[in-house]
Amino acid sequence: MKMFSVSHKTAFVVDHCPYMAESCRQQVECDVLTKSRGQGMIPLAPVSKSLWTCAVECSMEYCRILYDVYPLRKLINYIVSDSEFHILNSWRQEDQSTHELMSALAAVGPPNPQEDPECCSVLHGLVAAVESLCKITEYQHEARTTLMDTADRVANRGRIICLTNAKSDTHVRMLEDCVQETILEQNKMAAGSDRLMSIQQCELVLVHIFPQGEDTLVSDRPKKEVSSLLTSEVHSVRAGRHLATKLNILVQQHFDLASTTITNIPMKEEQHANTSANYDVELLHHRDAHLEFFKSGDLHMAGSTSRDSGLKETVTLKWCTPRTNSVELHYCTGAYRISPTDVNSRPSSCLTNFLLNDTEASGKPPAERAKAQLERYTRYWPMIISQTTIFNMQAVVPLANLIVKESLSEEDLLTCQKTVYNLVDMERKNDPLPISTVGSRGKGPKRDEQYRTMWNELETLVKTHVAGSERHQRVLDCIIACRSKPPEEEERKKRGRKREDKEEKAEKNINKDSEDKSWQESERLKGVVERVKEEQGESEVIKDSPDSPEPLNKKPRLEEIQLPEKAKGPVSLLTMWTNRITVANSRKHQEFAGRISSVNNKAELYQHLKDENGMDLHENGKATR
Repeated sequence: MKMFSVSHKTAFVVDHCPYMAESCRQQVECDVLTKSRGQGMIPLAPVSKSLWTCAVECSMEYCRILYDVYPLRKLINYIVSDSEFHILNSWRQEDQSTHELMSALAAVGPPNPQEDPECCSVLHGLVAAVESLCKITEYQHEARTTLMDTADRVANRGRIICLTNAKSDTHVRMLEDCVQETILEQNKMAAGSDRLMSIQQCELVLVHIFPQGEDTLVSDRPKKEVSSLLTSEVHSVRAGRHLATKLNILVQQHFDLASTTITNIPMKEEQHANTSANYDVELLHHRDAHLEFFKSGDLHMAGSTSRDSGLKETVTLKWCTPRTNSVELHYCTGAYRISPTDVNSRPSSCLTNFLLNDTEASGKPPAERAKAQLERYTRYWPMIISQTTIFNMQAVVPLANLIVKESLSEEDLLTCQKTVYNLVDMERKNDPLPISTVGSRGKGPKRDEQYRTMWNELETLVKTHVAGSERHQRVLDCIIACRSKPPEEEERKKRGRKREDKEEKAEKNINKDSEDKSWQESERLKGVVERVKEEQGESEVIKDSPDSPEPLNKKPRLEEIQLPEKAKGPVSLLTMWTNRITVANSRKHQEFAGRISSVNNKAELYQHLKDENGMDLHENGKATR
C-alpha cells in the first residue's frame, strides 16, 4: 500500500460564531511614547484581542512553520464555520501559502456579535472538514496513476484541528460523535465514487479557547481511540500567548519537528550605537537534524526559551564567528529547512536576513545557485598544475579570484585592471615567470615566449567569463589593450636579445676553453711523437748495411701513429688517457705487417693465391673457385 501519513492532510476548522468576538482579556499597550508625550496629551487606553483574532493568529503561525519546513506534500485546508462553512483554499499545491490564507481571512472578517448564536455552530465546519479529507489530493492521484492501483490501495489519512469555545465536556463528546458519524457516511459515498477516497484514519484535535481570568469548563484529555477510524484529544488553553505556545508545541508533535536555540548572537542596539547585546533565537526544523548529536553524545538540552512551554526542550548552539582556524570549523552532516519560532521579533528578523542575505535577490534556489557557482569556478581549470603559468603566479591571484564571480562591482573591476597593469610592469622589467621546464632540454623557452604564453592563458581565462557582465568585458578589453606593444617595447626587446646573446657568447667561450685544453693535450702528444721520430732517424743513420737485420724494437713511423682528431667539443678525461696509453703501447712492439698495408684497418688474407681474374692457383697448376 502506498503510504500517506496523517500529516499529509490537515483541515483547520476555526469557529466564527458570535461568542468568538469576546475579548481574550490580555491587554496590549498602545501608548509606547510615554517619555516624549507632551503635556496635556491623554494616554491611549490599552486594547485586547478577541478570541477570534487569537485563534487566527495562532493558526497562521502553525501554517507558517509548516510551510517553512515542508514546502511540499504537507497540505492544509482552512475552513471557517458560523451559520455555514467557508472553505478558504483547496488541497492544490498552489493554494498552500499564508498569503492566500490571510487574503481569504481578510475577506471573511471578524465575527458578528449581533448574529443569532442559535444559527451558528462549529459543526458545519467539522462536517466540511470530513468531506474535504475524502477528496483526492494531486499527490494521491499521482500515486494511483503511477502504480495503476485503485483507491483502496492508496492510504487516505488526515487530521482535523478545531479551534472553538466549547460549553462543556458534554459538548466536546457531541462534537466527537458528529465527526465519527460523518466519517462513516462519507466512506459509504466514497466506496461508490472514483473521485472520493475512504478515510482509513483520522485524528481530531479539539482546542478549547477561553479568556484570561476565567475558569475553564472543559477538561484536558490525552489522545484516546473513539473508533478504529477516529482518535480524539482535547486541549483547554487560555487565549493569547498561552494559545500560541500550545499550537507551537502541537506543530512540532504533528510533523516531527525539533527546536534549536542559537545563543549569544551579537547585535548592535539602535538606541546605543557604541554598545551591543547578545540575543537568543529559537529555530524549528526536522528532528533528524539532531541525530548526529545524539550519536556522538555531544548534545546539550536546555529549557525552552518561551514561557508555559510544558515539556518542550531545545538544543542550544553558541554563536561563533568563523575564523581561519580549522579547529573552529565543523563538518556538515546535513541540510535542513528551518523556521523561526517568533518570526516578528527583531533578533529573529536580523538572523533571518543574515542567513538569506541575497537568496531572495537572485530568485534561484540555493541548490541551483551552488551548481552555477561550481560551474563558474571550474569553467577554466588546469588539469596539471605544471602546465599552467597564471595559476602559479601570485600576481594573478586577485584577478583569478574575482573574474569567476557572477557579477563584478566597480571596485572589483579596478582590482582586475590593477592586476593587469602589474603584469605589464613585470614584462617591462623582464622579470622571470614560473615556467615549467619538465620535459624540455636546455633553459626552456625564451623570456618573450614565456610572457606570450602567460598573456594567452590569461586572455583565455577572462574570455570564458566575459558573458557574465559588462565589467567582465572591460577586463578583457584592458588585457587586449595592454598586450599591444608600446613604442619603447622594441628597444626593450633589443636589450633583452643583447643580454641573451651575451649569455650565449659566454657559454661558447666556456666550450672553446675546453676545446683549447684538448688541443693543447693533442699538441703535447705530438711533441712526444716528434721525439720518437728523431730517435728513429738516428737509428736509421747507423743502419748503413742492407744485410743488417731489422731491429727488434722498431718504432712506428709518424704517419702510422693515429693522432687524436681535433675535438668538436670538450674532450673527456677518459679519451685523453686512452690516447696516451695507445701511443705509449705502440712503441713497445713491432707493428703487424698486415695492419701497416691495411685499408681502413682491414687486411686481406692470402692475396698471393689469387690471380688477376680472381681464380685460386694451386701447385698442380689447376685453378678452382
